[in-house]
Amino acid sequence: MKGSLIILSFFATGLLLGISRLFPASWIAFDFSFYVLAALMFTVGFSIGHQPDTIKQFSKIHSRVLFLPLTTILGTWLGVMVISFFSKHSTAEYLAIGSGLGYYSLSSILITEYKGAELGTIALLANIFREIITLVLAPLMARYFGKLAPIAAGGATTMDTTFPIIIKTSGKEFSIVSVYHGFVTDFSVPFFVTLWCSLK
Repeated sequence: MKGSLIILSFFATGLLLGISRLFPASWIAFDFSFYVLAALMFTVGFSIGHQPDTIKQFSKIHSRVLFLPLTTILGTWLGVMVISFFSKHSTAEYLAIGSGLGYYSLSSILITEYKGAELGTIALLANIFREIITLVLAPLMARYFGKLAPIAAGGATTMDTTFPIIIKTSGKEFSIVSVYHGFVTDFSVPFFVTLWCSLK
């Protein structure tokens, strides 16, 4: 949760500096976001490849749980499709936002590149809120909806920021499931966000 608040504070600072016009407009013309995106993609690949015994851990997962990331993605898409009926934005744009799956840093940059700052800001806030809601409500989710509920709610964050709360509420036996779920959903974000952004 602390990390989300730090990211949000950087966003708020940038917004205030933009409104105040303290820096020249030529700074915006330089494509910072592309280089930030490239750095993010590098760190994602590095973190996945650097984890010890990744393949060995994944081989221990029960076959029924293998479909959990898919149900998380499809459930998220179903939810945003319903919301899209009450908004000025297209269904594809909302599917792009939902496909961030809590990975606000990467998804918001991608959506800003394809669709502009307004939708990128919505993606940033929506995916930050997803992470915060998981952190705050994980105990209730596990109690009333089952041990897998916090993992599905956490989306791509279940192998990093929401991992500790998931282990605390669902149990240590779900640690491998949480890492697997986070790995798959994390890997899907750039592909699905780009796919939906490319549609009208």
